[in-house]
Amino acid sequence: MKKGKIIYEGKAKIIFACPEKNLVIQHFKDAATAFNNQKKKNIEGKGILNNRISEHILSSLNNVGINNHLIKRLNMREQLIDLVDIIPIEFVVRNIATGSLTKRLGIEEGTVLNYPLIEYCLKNDDLGDPIVSEKHILNFNWLKKKELDLINIQCLRINDFLQGMFTAIRIKLIDFKVEFGKRKSDGNIILADEISPDTCRLWDADTDKKLDKDRFRINLGNVIEAYQEVARRLGILHEQSNIRPIKFTKPTAVKIKKK
Repeated sequence: MKKGKIIYEGKAKIIFACPEKNLVIQHFKDAATAFNNQKKKNIEGKGILNNRISEHILSSLNNVGINNHLIKRLNMREQLIDLVDIIPIEFVVRNIATGSLTKRLGIEEGTVLNYPLIEYCLKNDDLGDPIVSEKHILNFNWLKKKELDLINIQCLRINDFLQGMFTAIRIKLIDFKVEFGKRKSDGNIILADEISPDTCRLWDADTDKKLDKDRFRINLGNVIEAYQEVARRLGILHEQSNIRPIKFTKPTAVKIKKK
């Protein structure tokens, strides 16, 4: 499909116009960013993996009735999606305490929460994406009460589905961030953006090894290998012809000849 002009460019994706009415093309970049773009680096192949993982997850969510912007994956880096007006709130769903939650409240990392916690952050890098309350959202007309209630329900449904998906492949879903938008064609609120190791915290269920963007945030290294592992466990890595799993060869004993 022919791409038109750039409509929007963010930290990790570019949105292009396309010939189809109320549809756009979403391009996944290799850029990795953290701390509101204060830390950034290009990691070759990250965009390809995020495109494929997000497509797999959003397609699966569509199949269980959670409407989202995905129409189809076009190629290794791009998706055809519904054009939406993004709601200026990031919805963070937490199952286990880590990251900013532990720093703000002094909670020990790895503490399992009694029930999923939904936090709201205003989408504004210049302000550091500050946490806001339900009262802020309603007072400043970012959403109506019915709309916010609908999104909260969707967040919990998404959480239930993702926990099941990842538990089945021995991965803990620690937390994740999602965004929603109002579809241009009908005004309905739908899930947008992406769901990938960029937007989720994922730990190996047996070792607690981090398999997400925290490997970049806190300089753990092996970012691509971690994303590949998530894709491999989801059963989709084989479709990536130019990104193959890292194979670790078993060391062989070296025989030393006696003099």
